[in-house]
Amino acid sequence: MLKTIASIGLSAAIALGPIAAFAQATQSSGASAHAQKPTGSYRSQMRHRSNLSKERARASAEHMRHLRTVPKS
Repeated sequence: MLKTIASIGLSAAIALGPIAAFAQATQSSGASAHAQKPTGSYRSQMRHRSNLSKERARASAEHMRHLRTVPKS
C-alpha cells in the first residue's frame, strides 16, 4: 500500500513538473506585454478619467435612489 501511494506521488510529480515550468515561463513573458507606452495625450487621459468618474457617480446616485424608494406592498 505504501509503495502504491509513493509511486502515485512520484509519477504525479514527474508528470506535472513540465506544466509548472510552462506556467512560469508564460507569466514572465506576459509581464513584458504590459510595459507599453500609454496611448493618447495627457488631456485625453484626464477626459477619460473624468468621464469614468461621472458615470460612477451617476450609477451610485441611481443605486441610492433605488434603495430609498419604499417598495409597494
